[in-house]
Amino acid sequence: MFKIVEGTMGFVPRSMLTMGRRPDILRGFATLSMAVLGGGTVDRTLRQLVAMIASVSAGCLYCQAHTSTTAARSGASQEKVEAVFDFETSPLFDDAERAALRLARDAAIVPNATTPEHFADLRQHFGEEEIVEIVATISLFGWLNRWNDTMATELEEEPTTFASGALASHGWEPGKHAG
Repeated sequence: MFKIVEGTMGFVPRSMLTMGRRPDILRGFATLSMAVLGGGTVDRTLRQLVAMIASVSAGCLYCQAHTSTTAARSGASQEKVEAVFDFETSPLFDDAERAALRLARDAAIVPNATTPEHFADLRQHFGEEEIVEIVATISLFGWLNRWNDTMATELEEEPTTFASGALASHGWEPGKHAG
């Protein structure tokens, strides 16, 4: 399992190593993660940007660093990763991306701020199965945001380096939960 993750991400997240102390939790998490993030029809890069915005809303620096790094590995330019903070106005994002990122932002805050209009906007660009993929991504990262912030997971070198450059202009810096 760790070899597959390392092949995809370039490293094994410390969060998974911690979960490995309870192998059933790690196996369950890995199964859910593969179902949510593997395959599907929503662009992998968009799913990572959705996860990033959800993590920004939740305040999880660890997951912001991971998702920005993985978005770049998936093909997003550093410029687009940096612009995700301004997705509503940045010309780098189209209306479909904005609808997905808006849902991620508003679904990840507490209390949840989604409205029927979020889904009306999504349906202009995505089918029901794709909407399920987007919501599943937000939900998976909601779990990860709580896990990593609560466990104060130490951030690995690669995402620390990437986020220190790409996200610094938006206030990201390594902190208690980001290594």
